[in-house]
Amino acid sequence: MDELKIYTYIAVFGSFAIYFGIAWWARAGSTSDFYVAGGGVTPMQNGMAIGADWMSAASFISMAGMISFLGYGGSVFLMGWTGGYVLLAMLLAPYMRKHGKFTVPEFIYDRYYSKTARVVAVVCLIIASLTYIIGQMKGVGVAFSRFLEVDYDLGLYIGMFVVWVYAVLGGMKGITYTQIAQYCVLIFAYTIPAVFISLQLTGNPIPQLGLGSTLADGSGVYLLDKLDMVVTDLGFKEYTTDNMGGTVNMFAYTMSLMIGTAGLPHVIMRFFTVPSVKAARQSAGYALVFIALLYTVAPAVGAMARLNLMNTIEPAAGQNMDYAERPQWFKDWEKTGLLQFEDKNGDGKIQYNADKATNEMVKVDRDIMVLANPAIANLPNWVIALVAAGGLAAALSTAAGLLLAISSSISHDLMKGILTPDMSEKNELLAGRVVMTLSIIVAGYLGLNPPGFAAGTVALAFGLAASSIFPALMMGIFAKKMSGKAAVAGMVSGIGVTMLYVFQHKGIMFIPGTSFLGDMGPNWFFGISPNAFGSVGALVNFAVAFAVLKVTGPAPAHIQEMVDNFRTPHGGVSAAHDH
Repeated sequence: MDELKIYTYIAVFGSFAIYFGIAWWARAGSTSDFYVAGGGVTPMQNGMAIGADWMSAASFISMAGMISFLGYGGSVFLMGWTGGYVLLAMLLAPYMRKHGKFTVPEFIYDRYYSKTARVVAVVCLIIASLTYIIGQMKGVGVAFSRFLEVDYDLGLYIGMFVVWVYAVLGGMKGITYTQIAQYCVLIFAYTIPAVFISLQLTGNPIPQLGLGSTLADGSGVYLLDKLDMVVTDLGFKEYTTDNMGGTVNMFAYTMSLMIGTAGLPHVIMRFFTVPSVKAARQSAGYALVFIALLYTVAPAVGAMARLNLMNTIEPAAGQNMDYAERPQWFKDWEKTGLLQFEDKNGDGKIQYNADKATNEMVKVDRDIMVLANPAIANLPNWVIALVAAGGLAAALSTAAGLLLAISSSISHDLMKGILTPDMSEKNELLAGRVVMTLSIIVAGYLGLNPPGFAAGTVALAFGLAASSIFPALMMGIFAKKMSGKAAVAGMVSGIGVTMLYVFQHKGIMFIPGTSFLGDMGPNWFFGISPNAFGSVGALVNFAVAFAVLKVTGPAPAHIQEMVDNFRTPHGGVSAAHDH
């Protein structure tokens, strides 16, 4: 067994052993433990756990990959996800924590005094969370298939088993402490290679500064200028120009990611695990610092990975590498099918450019950029192994949070809240674990057979949350007269119009060529792409809700009083969960 494999097994299975140990130590004994970790997590611990929950495979594996190929346009993900977190921390989390419930649909049920609203919220939550979890499962499969050299499917099964052990056993309590460990793994795995590569390319050990520095070869050329030259020589768009389809689409995309992020139930739930409203605000501050450690490094990782990839395949202008002499990392990724070469002109050399007719790198999956980056840069084997453990930690931590959000919405909101209200705590805990197990099986199936609409991006999940859950929460807190009927109408119309727009572009049941509104061009609504449409769906949600409110009349006086109560800072600062 080679050295890299030994290091990888130690890093990956060593981290799994830690997760299992924590899950056993922090196993849930009550529904309060299972849903909100008993409400006793400290702000700093919760900030780390939020960081891990937040930084999914999309952040760790895909975001820098998207930035490396989209260039400046990829910054929508940085701005959207970070801005959304600030919205959530400032406008939603403290008020919902003060109200003191376990889940987002439960808050919606109390605020809108409507079982229908609760059911609609559960459906919206499940649609958004399942869409999001497909991306995590792909991340698990990609990381396992490359680093443990097993089949993608087998890698996914191993990942499902690992999540099942600590999520089902520990619930929110086990997940919280596991996520703290996963945050430590993923942040080291992300920043250490970035420091090495920044030193190599620019002589600056701080990647954030290295991105704006001159190259270490003494040429005096700035890294980004060099990258612009390399990509334009090969026929690609300049790295530093906007290529997201224009200003309107870029704005809509950023806004959709922002408000979708603020409406993601698995992150909102994390704020219910701290003992007070003050602690909820503090944990939001800590989380922002922990998230910024990765998010400010991502642009540097994306740019440096792209430059290294180009320089490896085409070491000098017009000199293409012989395919027979390709480096080991190239061979390793070819085995996974995520990197594919086709010798179109039969000269045995690798031609890589923007022209589809002559480009022989027929597939370079964006998701490999972060994972392959250390190997492309010839970093030590232990660094490559650390990145493998980090990628898995990122995917598994978010998958666990999403699965808990799904299972609690079914066991707590549908079963206990509506279908069998007299269910005992013991049975509710059992139901939570059974539903969690079923959710993992469904998520695994979707990871093995990803539907076309989710294969490329998790942005759709944010669009669905943006168009349904976020407006309902905002109106619930800041529009005290908003009624249940109006909120339900808003949620249904918001998510309905967003899904309709996506279906229109992808076809009925996502079969190309079967859209029922005819061919309206690629982005027929003001040039807004389907992944950016959540912001329009949110506007529809607000508009419909306020229109219906005019017709149906305001919420009852006692509901308006309840809203006033959780909006005011005095009294109930450490409100307990009123169960």
